[in-house]
Amino acid sequence: MEHRKTKYNLQHLGLNMLRGVCMGSADVIPGVSGGTMALILGIYEKLVVSIRSFDVHFVKLIFNSRIKEAIEYTNLIFLLSVGTGILAAVFSLARVIGWMLQNMPELIWSFFFGLVLASAISISENLHIKRPGVIITMLFGVSIGYFLLGITPMNTPNSPVFLFMSGAVAICAMVLPGISGAFILVILGKYKYILNAVSNLDIISILIFGTGAGAGLLSFVRLLDFILKKYREITISFLCGLMLGSLRKIWPWKKMVSDVQGSLNYGAYKNIIPDNFDSHMIIAILMMITGFFIVIIINRLSKEKGGGYVK
Repeated sequence: MEHRKTKYNLQHLGLNMLRGVCMGSADVIPGVSGGTMALILGIYEKLVVSIRSFDVHFVKLIFNSRIKEAIEYTNLIFLLSVGTGILAAVFSLARVIGWMLQNMPELIWSFFFGLVLASAISISENLHIKRPGVIITMLFGVSIGYFLLGITPMNTPNSPVFLFMSGAVAICAMVLPGISGAFILVILGKYKYILNAVSNLDIISILIFGTGAGAGLLSFVRLLDFILKKYREITISFLCGLMLGSLRKIWPWKKMVSDVQGSLNYGAYKNIIPDNFDSHMIIAILMMITGFFIVIIINRLSKEKGGGYVK
């Protein structure tokens, strides 16, 4: 995972912004990870390395007025183009995604179920799956993802300190494929609050949350970068397992369950098999197939160009 100088043109910038839009769209949806989209789109490790580069050497370059070198060292143009796409998606799609999750959840869950399933399968093809360590790590990842995404949401305060901490924790999940930062916010009881803050342009809440996210991101990627360097295949197999475990959350067909008092508990769902094979279910299945083959096509094109998920 070394730095490579990349020459950017308008096409590169446009593609990176589009990748950012895909990541931002995924981050808005509980159960889907922006890190998963980064893996699908072949920029995951480059993203980790680039963010990791904001270190002491970067600060020295800035203080010595070596701005061009600092930009190249951090892949800043790449980060800005992807980041612009992420922010554009979050601010423009927050209301749309919220409406879709409220009014047609099965269709959006179906699409992302196919997307994540195909991603996990494609990534596993690059692993030495017969190695005991790889199998054990992947199963551990499946278990973590499955049980983590079954946790019932909690009621929490809206204080600035808790918003800051929520941002720091959620961004770590967003970086990891298979663990949804949006769902972590659901667990922390802050998903609707942050979604409303973005929709209503509540600048103070957004800044507090964003500052926490920035702090969490800069510290967490250092650990992730170290692990990817030292234990690449084990780490990728664990991330693949997380993605498979996350399928529990994004199974399209659910039923709201009640607590002891009989009141509905937000986020407490039970996965079910639909009783009726109707036109709505056919559309949902078609959405799932569409998501699945989008990943397969992207992966094939990536391999033809010498890329792929695990570089």
